[in-house]
Amino acid sequence: MGVTIADVAAHAGVSKTTVSRVLNAKGEINENTVLKVRQAISELGYVPSAGAVGLARGTTQMIGMLVPDMAWAWAGIVQAVVETLETEGFGLRMLTVNRGEESLRRLGLQVAAKSFDGLLVIEPEGALAAITELHEAGLPVVLIDDRFQRPGFPYVATTNREGGEQAARHLLDLGRRRPLVVTGPEEYGCTQERLGGFVDVYAQAGIELDQRRIIRGDFLFESSRSAIAQALADGAEFDAVFGHNDPSAAGVLAALHEAGLRIPQDVAVVGFDDIELASYTYPALTTIRQPMREMGEAAARLLLDHVRRSPQAASARIIPTSLVVRGSTLEPSAN
Repeated sequence: MGVTIADVAAHAGVSKTTVSRVLNAKGEINENTVLKVRQAISELGYVPSAGAVGLARGTTQMIGMLVPDMAWAWAGIVQAVVETLETEGFGLRMLTVNRGEESLRRLGLQVAAKSFDGLLVIEPEGALAAITELHEAGLPVVLIDDRFQRPGFPYVATTNREGGEQAARHLLDLGRRRPLVVTGPEEYGCTQERLGGFVDVYAQAGIELDQRRIIRGDFLFESSRSAIAQALADGAEFDAVFGHNDPSAAGVLAALHEAGLRIPQDVAVVGFDDIELASYTYPALTTIRQPMREMGEAAARLLLDHVRRSPQAASARIIPTSLVVRGSTLEPSAN
């Protein structure tokens, strides 16, 4: 057993609350008492835990953030979360589910040990039930980007359906009436919404997109490149492609280049997200901007409201998408 706050209190002849007040530099404490506590800490080799340091103020001043893995593409969300929490005097503890059930068990142990005051989640697959259970047990949780169905706890999302509609209207305005769609994973809510918005706008223009024009994808560059190469080999005729994220749209661009097609003259391409990659493709990618920094800041502030039990704490925040037009749909002379 390591040295505990109770050991320090006994050694210094003070209460555990007094030790916590010294650790937190909180309140008026006699100088001699402070010296006794510090001497006890030094003699016992006590290392304060986040829970001990936060005992007097009732919080750890730490927020956990659960992500699929550390290579997750939404760095803008994480950066905005860090900046917002630092402004409010909170730290961030990053967590992943790389080890599956073992990772989830460790998450449960950290929650039980009160290692952080609340949890932000960019939902890894298979974790929703465990996260919901933690929330129902009293842990404040905010989900960033609903990939499945709206959860029973607060969330921040973007207007995925409207984003699909924006992509369709842009392509129709350019006269593109034979599009293909490369979707994300079918089970994701954002995939269903982006596809639904896109298909509906084309239907309103009198153009029905049958299943032959919808390619089931997985948000990855290589699978998207291969899918478009196969569509071309099969003789598919199309003048536009809507990729459900920017990496898949970049894969579309690669396949079109390999086939000797001109972009956007022969085929216009639209992505979704507006990650940094979108500016570096050739041509630069027209995309639907998912406001990741705004989503990260909104999620952090929403969670802090719930941690602080603010009566104004909302149940959700929806941040709108916007169209960013670049060279993959408009030639330079057309801008």
